[in-house]
Amino acid sequence: MNITATMVKELRERTGSGMMECKKALVAAEGNLDVAVEQMRKSGLAKADKKSGRTAAEGSIFFSKSSDGRSVVMLEINCETDFVAKGDDFKEFSMAVANAALNAAVNTLDEVLGLLLVGGESVEESRLKLVAKIGEHINVRRFERYANDNAHIGNYLHGTRIGVLLETSGGSDELRKDIAMHIAASNPECVSEENVSAEIINREKEIYLAQARESGKPDNIIEKMVEGRLKKFLGEITLLGQPFVKDPDIKIAKLLSNNDTSVVRFIRFEVGEGIEKKEENFAEEVMAQVQGH
Repeated sequence: MNITATMVKELRERTGSGMMECKKALVAAEGNLDVAVEQMRKSGLAKADKKSGRTAAEGSIFFSKSSDGRSVVMLEINCETDFVAKGDDFKEFSMAVANAALNAAVNTLDEVLGLLLVGGESVEESRLKLVAKIGEHINVRRFERYANDNAHIGNYLHGTRIGVLLETSGGSDELRKDIAMHIAASNPECVSEENVSAEIINREKEIYLAQARESGKPDNIIEKMVEGRLKKFLGEITLLGQPFVKDPDIKIAKLLSNNDTSVVRFIRFEVGEGIEKKEENFAEEVMAQVQGH
């Protein structure tokens, strides 16, 4: 059967695969488009499976926000290289997932992965198709959704690699942007001292106590040294205790108080954090290949 350019074009649009792969699939399917799609999807899944064990530590942070600003979704989606992260295919897939998550009002990553995108494919099916097309492992890694009719939600994206969601009681959009920007830059662990666990506080106290005892000073002085160091530590890891990045002379707690605002919660995503990247030694790789011949 004669395989026309129109048939190849249609198959490419339906599968997202290359021209030669589409032509070969049509020849093998004797021109039956549906059979070719089925076979290519099977092939695509196999390719995706082979890539699923590869490290995907690059990627981007994506947001989707409701028109009234009361609901915001933040996603981290990973790939293997920065080149792919900048590509239109990766961006279009990622924004489609973010928009679907916002519209469906889901609350967990598992729910996100089960969503249907425009066209009827699930997120997972679309992900596997993209893996087959671009040849890299793609991973929808993390998801967060803030939605509250009685609070104010802000978000900030630094480049494409650091994203922050912030919920406040009171305050302006400009203030929320400033606070979210501060969180992106300073990476506090929690809002206030009350959010720091007793376990962490006791651990730090023990460390500071052991260090202070090395000084040989009296117990009452040691106690004050430990209190001072603990106060400094809590100021460094809590949002309210940190100096404001745009004006280090004022702390976040004072900035919020001056604007009659309080922070309810926040979350910060940074692309690839916590993912162990494989260290490539290209000299050893080349030598191994040479010795293998």
